[in-house]
Amino acid sequence: ASVPVASLVGVMLLVCQSTFSWSSLRLLRKIPKLDALVIALVSIITVQKDLAYAVVAGTIASAIGFAWKQSTNLTASSSTVEKKKKLYRLNGPLFFGSTTQFSSLFSPKSDPEEVILDFTDSRVIDHSALEAIQSLADQYGSVGKKITLRHLSKDCTQLLLRLYSSKKGDNLPPYEVIEADPATDPVYQVAEESNIYKDISV
Repeated sequence: ASVPVASLVGVMLLVCQSTFSWSSLRLLRKIPKLDALVIALVSIITVQKDLAYAVVAGTIASAIGFAWKQSTNLTASSSTVEKKKKLYRLNGPLFFGSTTQFSSLFSPKSDPEEVILDFTDSRVIDHSALEAIQSLADQYGSVGKKITLRHLSKDCTQLLLRLYSSKKGDNLPPYEVIEADPATDPVYQVAEESNIYKDISV
């Protein structure tokens, strides 16, 4: 025997009414805007399409929102040390989403002859971050200035050396210096392709 369509619609409405977390509506004004947007997005797509599409869309939206939030967390404080040297203390993660913010923190043309970039409170996440660091060093080198990188992980140092040698066929240029201190340097790995890591010791 066939079931009337009206009955099926009624059953589905009851299922939706009983499974939807209505209490979450009261939290919309108290939670971050991104979370509220994800809740609304998932709810709408679930009704129009199905739950599988909604889960995928919600995951993507959350990931993009997280990356955007982290990209704005990168900051740098500066101070003058040893008379004519400028010290930048980087704070926050350096990855593909924050490379533009990273570049905007520095002024190669107006900075003194020697600049120190301290990564104690930062972490280099991926290959885009390595490219950003090398690009910044080249900018200082192009105006005849020297940049010193401090407190990078051993893994990050080796990848920077490889990145420059792959482009220039040589070691780091004289305007770029990496100060290594095993006692205080952090220990972490950079997200990179496996073939890049095949002969790098960490």
